[in-house]
Amino acid sequence: MSDQAPVIAAIEMGGTKIVCGIGTGPHDLRAMHRVETTTPAETLEGVSRWLAQMKLEHGPFAAIGIGSFGPLDLNPKSETYGFITTTPKPGWQHTDVVTFFKQRFNVPVGFDTDVNAAVLAEHLWGAGQGMDPLIYITVGTGVGGGVLVNGQLLHGALHPEIGHLMVPPPVNSPALQPACQCPFHQSCVEGYVSGPAIARRWGQRADTLASDHPAWTEIADIMGHALMNLCLTLSPRRIILGGGVMDQPQLIPLIRSRLIHHLNGYLLVPELGRDFDQFIVQPGLGNRSGVLGALALGRLTLDPTPNSQP
Repeated sequence: MSDQAPVIAAIEMGGTKIVCGIGTGPHDLRAMHRVETTTPAETLEGVSRWLAQMKLEHGPFAAIGIGSFGPLDLNPKSETYGFITTTPKPGWQHTDVVTFFKQRFNVPVGFDTDVNAAVLAEHLWGAGQGMDPLIYITVGTGVGGGVLVNGQLLHGALHPEIGHLMVPPPVNSPALQPACQCPFHQSCVEGYVSGPAIARRWGQRADTLASDHPAWTEIADIMGHALMNLCLTLSPRRIILGGGVMDQPQLIPLIRSRLIHHLNGYLLVPELGRDFDQFIVQPGLGNRSGVLGALALGRLTLDPTPNSQP
């Protein structure tokens, strides 16, 4: 990216809320705004109105960056590039997000998953600086993961869908409804540890569970299995865990412990030995990872070489 930091409009699209921002980087985020995620038409119009107001107040922006819940079509050659595709979120299947904002504002639009956006921001400005490969996982309304390898966001036939990694079902679970809650799979991470899955399985929201509730041990075990698979396939230098469920201070230490248990001494590397406390960490940017990642996606449409400039 160039030294002359352009003003970017940033949109972090989540299943519960949309967070919008405008600025040039983490030290110049001039305004932020929240829009509830309702229907596509109502939600996108709400975001558009706010961006139009920001354009009046702060002047034109050079690009828009969007980090969205998925799955997404990220293939620029596809007829449905820029669409949300087979999301389980009712009403949002096959929503053309990129075209909506291109037509409204006539500027380049960067588009990727919300978690790929977050891993990019953490790599540039947060807890992932100097770490490559790097993984960011969010556990909240859903479970998603972004991956950065060799300085680039990982894309392929689609994009990483870490939340749907298969894991062993909990043995003798004390949950009120032990079954996986994913509508697509019988035993995947999201179906056990996302916020809605926790509420259905245990009969109460995650933020109301006591710190010593048995749910946390089970959640940590499931996450430990998922992280083991990621360690064995992607060999990350660091894994960042964000999202509302991860706000529990006792959870990351529990996850570290279960990961070590599941690996059973197989990987002998510093990240899983003397540096283990720095291997699985919280986001360095706090709850701004997603919106700052969207801002970074917008900057990449203007200059495809990321760096740590503000």
